[in-house]
Amino acid sequence: MDFDQQRVKLVERLEKLGYVKTEAISRAMLKVKREMFVTEDRYSDAYADYPLPIPGHVSISAPHMHAIFMSALKLKDGDKVLEIGAGSGILLAYMKEVVGEKGQVFGTEIIPETYEFAKNNLKEAGYDNVKLFLADGSKGLSEFSPFDKIISSASSPENIPKPWIDQIKIGGIIVTPIGPEGGYQDLYYFEKKDGKLIKKNLGGVLFVNLIGEFGFKE
Repeated sequence: MDFDQQRVKLVERLEKLGYVKTEAISRAMLKVKREMFVTEDRYSDAYADYPLPIPGHVSISAPHMHAIFMSALKLKDGDKVLEIGAGSGILLAYMKEVVGEKGQVFGTEIIPETYEFAKNNLKEAGYDNVKLFLADGSKGLSEFSPFDKIISSASSPENIPKPWIDQIKIGGIIVTPIGPEGGYQDLYYFEKKDGKLIKKNLGGVLFVNLIGEFGFKE
C-alpha cells in the first residue's frame, strides 16, 4: 500500500477544494503519516476523507476537517496552541509541524483509552515534543496558559467554557463546535480583543460532546 502516494493525492485534493489555505498546512499534512494515527484494521482507509473509529468509542476526524481547523486558527510559526479532545493525536502532530520548533503544542484527552492511543501514536510518529495530558479539557490547562490559540475537537454547550476565555491571550483565537446535546452543531471562531470576544459562525459540523466540568456531564 503506497501511503506516500495516497498522502500526496489527498493533500492535492484538499488544496483544490480550498480546505488547505497555506503552504505551511500543506507541508504539515504531507509530512505527518496519517496511517500511524488509525487502528491497524483501518490502514486501507487511512487517507479516505471521512472519520474513522478509534479506541474509546470516538473517531479520528476527516482530513478536510483538520485542514479547516488549522486554517481557522490562523496558525503561524511560534504559536502556543492547545487542543481539547486530542483523539488520535494527529491534529497535535499537524499543528506542531506548522508552529515549528519555536512553537508549543499541548493537548488534553479525557477518555483514558483514547489518551493512551494518542500518546502511543505521537511517540511512534516522533512527536515527543508535544505535551499531552489525561485531563478534563473543559477546564483548559491553566498551568501552561496563556495560549495563542485553542482548538476543541469536541462540541461545547451553548456557551464556551470560561476557563478557555481566561487562558487565551488578547488577540488569541478559539475555534470550537457549539451545539445542544444530540442537536445541530456549528463551528465557531472567537477572537479575544480588549477583553471581548468577536464571534463568527463557520458552518455546520458534527462532533462528540465536550465532557467535563464546563461541558456536558457524562
